[in-house]
Amino acid sequence: MLMAVVLMSVLSCGQNKRPILGETEFQKTINAEYKDASTSPLKDKDRKVFESLEFFKFDSTYVVTAQFKRVENAEWFNMKTTTDRVSKERVYGVLTFELKGETFSLNVYQGQELMIKEGFEDYLFLPFLDETNGLESYGGGRYLDMKIPDSNTVVIDFNSAYNPYCAYNERFSCPVVPRVNYLKTRVEAGVKAFKKH
Repeated sequence: MLMAVVLMSVLSCGQNKRPILGETEFQKTINAEYKDASTSPLKDKDRKVFESLEFFKFDSTYVVTAQFKRVENAEWFNMKTTTDRVSKERVYGVLTFELKGETFSLNVYQGQELMIKEGFEDYLFLPFLDETNGLESYGGGRYLDMKIPDSNTVVIDFNSAYNPYCAYNERFSCPVVPRVNYLKTRVEAGVKAFKKH
């Protein structure tokens, strides 16, 4: 026990670095990103006092296996954003899954600009709305990241749902979640709404 106390005090003295908080790998990773001035979307005043985002408790109910159906020859369209900018996207596929005994579908999108960016060639964007928006979670919906799947099933982990950057700072331009991706249920998983200081 004494060894643990000594170790704790040694660790806590390390250049006054506060530990990265979070119960899961995703929570720790996103908290580290938001603490770091070079990667954080937070305004300086918010980042200076930042300890951790608020999360729903991890719940395996929200880790679902979805059927993935590729949409062939989908047309590019202009996805609205929170500014005048539009994001050229296409529906890459449709994900169908069960959550709490109900069946839902979500469109997953591919961005024209991102697909030619190194490291993002197989990136897909999964934005969604649900019935926690504007209450416990951000009013504009949340996002999930995905890669082009190798098979016709894919695991969706809603515990990794995060807020658009404009939830923290209005200088960002964020895609607006299409209404077709509204889930008529409460998704009590992932990042909660941000309380600005």
